[in-house]
Amino acid sequence: MKEVQALLFDLDNTLMDRDHTFRSFSRKFVQDFLGHMGPEEAERTVEDIIVRDADGYRDKDGFFAELSDVLPWKKKVTAADIRAYYDRTYITHGALMKHAVEMLEYCRERGYTLGLVTNGKKDIQYGKIDLLKLRGYFKAIVISGEAGISKPDPEIYRFALECLGTKAEETLFIGDHPVNDIWGAAKAGMETIWLKRNHPWDEKLDAHPWKTIQELDELKSIL
Repeated sequence: MKEVQALLFDLDNTLMDRDHTFRSFSRKFVQDFLGHMGPEEAERTVEDIIVRDADGYRDKDGFFAELSDVLPWKKKVTAADIRAYYDRTYITHGALMKHAVEMLEYCRERGYTLGLVTNGKKDIQYGKIDLLKLRGYFKAIVISGEAGISKPDPEIYRFALECLGTKAEETLFIGDHPVNDIWGAAKAGMETIWLKRNHPWDEKLDAHPWKTIQELDELKSIL
């Protein structure tokens, strides 16, 4: 690898603490729609919603349809109504990952060009980015819903590199998902740093991270 000139980051569960964000959203959702429950039942329902969400990798339409079918409503809420509530309120629960701003400042001060690549709907993802005040750190922000390409397709990473104006061998990708982040970026020619979160490593993958970290501030010892 040539000397690193640029860093590309994932958003959800890399710079944004999606675990905290979705749990906060789920508690508010249960409070607003299932207020007839007692505290223990409400918390069990929150945990059930979190499991069904599968760390955000469920198809949203199917997920909302399932919630509409299985939750113990007093008055049933449709999948469309759940979608509308989610689109309206989810981003307001956004929370930064520990050390996220500290590390972005650290990287920027050392002259790295910074970019962001994330899957999701344009409005939702930009809403998170702006709520967390992250937009100003990045020369390029690539969102799958806007670009028309999704991770782990290597083309979305190549597009991000074009936007940054750097080559793959000069750029590191940092993300939490073994396939969508590490495998996809590697297939685009980048070295990668795996932020180990909720997803176990799949030993069948034909690409591996250059480094593995547990917390973002470990980047200081690498960069």
